[in-house]
Amino acid sequence: MTESIKTNWKGKMAFEWEVNGHKIMIDAMENVGGENRGPRPKTFMLASLGGCTAMDVISILGKMRVADLLDDFNVNVSGELTEEHPKHFIAMHVDYIFTAKDGAELPMAKLEKAVSLSEDRYCGVSEVYRKAGIKMTSKIIVK
Repeated sequence: MTESIKTNWKGKMAFEWEVNGHKIMIDAMENVGGENRGPRPKTFMLASLGGCTAMDVISILGKMRVADLLDDFNVNVSGELTEEHPKHFIAMHVDYIFTAKDGAELPMAKLEKAVSLSEDRYCGVSEVYRKAGIKMTSKIIVK
């Protein structure tokens, strides 16, 4: 299986990605010649991890019949970059934030299992990052 995207120059430091029929603008900051018309490409590494693991976790929780107990679910990802060039991520941290519906009690063991399955078995993005030597940590937060 092969996937591909197009990267089209839009002037100065701006480019537009065509991904699965969707257009996404990326650009550099003003201090390096861009116009800040979109996020920087490296930031999408964090977004890719967040999206991949979030989809896994909510799918697994649906099968466990826990997703119906959720009022909200968010995944926040942060990353630590090197100081030297080429700047790259050396560590990433994922916060899984679950909010229960009124009166519902979320089963922590199932939340932990879903997160663990995503991180260790299903999320291809986290697998690639681990193999690249990026230190990966996470935390489950229940509201």
